[in-house]
Amino acid sequence: SQEKGPLMPGEFALIDKYFTRATPSAILGPGDDCALLQPTPGKQLAITTDMLVAGTHFLPDTDPRNLGWKALAVNLSDLAAMGATPRWALLAGSLPAVDEPWIAKFAEGFFACAAEYGVDIVGGDTTRGPLNLCITALGECEPGQALRRDSAQAGDLIWVSGRPGLAGLGLAQLQGRIALPEPWNRLCVSALERPRPRVALGRALVGVASAAIDVSDGLLADLGHICERSGLAAVVQLVQLPHLPKGETYDADLRRIALECQLAGGDDYELCFTTPPAQAQAVGQIAARLDLQLWCIGSMARGVAGEVTVLDPDGNPIEFSRRGYDHFG
Repeated sequence: SQEKGPLMPGEFALIDKYFTRATPSAILGPGDDCALLQPTPGKQLAITTDMLVAGTHFLPDTDPRNLGWKALAVNLSDLAAMGATPRWALLAGSLPAVDEPWIAKFAEGFFACAAEYGVDIVGGDTTRGPLNLCITALGECEPGQALRRDSAQAGDLIWVSGRPGLAGLGLAQLQGRIALPEPWNRLCVSALERPRPRVALGRALVGVASAAIDVSDGLLADLGHICERSGLAAVVQLVQLPHLPKGETYDADLRRIALECQLAGGDDYELCFTTPPAQAQAVGQIAARLDLQLWCIGSMARGVAGEVTVLDPDGNPIEFSRRGYDHFG
């Protein structure tokens, strides 16, 4: 008779083998119809969900360890933007086939991110289909203290963390559109594939920031969301943006792409936030305490709600053909 190979595990066996871990913060974790959770008394729940689709949100040949990390990190970034403390997450995904080595590496990256940020994975689902990952993350915040998009005031300063644009440059590098020198090559690809959700920053900004958002679709687009929800406009000063590859050693085409990535590239998962001018010193203290660069890039202004203007060093407006990523735009 023909010799048979080992049987491939079914859905529940896959979940048990790769995605069931101890959940000390849950009353009941994976294995039942629902998880049972007990929020901290007096806290409000912040809940977010994000979907990552192969070919849209990540390249099909992405290292599964990095993909596992990023799948959770992008949701924790939403919690960070609200000033929430991450607590729990659920993972649902469709897989085209049972590829156990791939799944094992994905789980390794996913749970590495969960451990880094103190998150318990309390449930999920799997099915057969095109590679698609959907995570729901839950966090906690003090009642009435969550950072929101609709509370900016005219005259507030606009800040951004880290270096938006690195992820966009990393994607351009992987797609062969540019050739970055080191260390930019390594830094940009790492920013794309293993983003660091700014959870500690979000918590530190509670009581300091007037509004906040994470930069997922592009700096101009996401700042525009704060403007829309707050009924204001914004003015960004080009010379105050974080430094990216530029200078005489890089050609004009790379400088153009770098600026486009910085303002409209997306996938950065940095925080963009506003503060009253009187809080500038507090922001500096937060930057020092977290060892994280925070850049003041402009100010909120009265004007057409949602309008973001970028000024060159001479104070002239700069036009851009795109301001961020839109799945249906």
